[in-house]
Amino acid sequence: MGLVLLVLVVLLLVGGLPRWNYSRNWGYAPTGGLTLILIILLILVLMGYIPRGF
Repeated sequence: MGLVLLVLVVLLLVGGLPRWNYSRNWGYAPTGGLTLILIILLILVLMGYIPRGF
């Protein structure tokens, strides 16, 4: 499960970069969403719901 989460986070990080023409005017929305997801994952790891060794 940890590997799946890691791959998903990496794909979201790459997809959130404003490198493509259609996503240049999105602003900070994708990055803010990714930050929220990373904070939630960090809280889950610290609470022990997700093992740290992923």
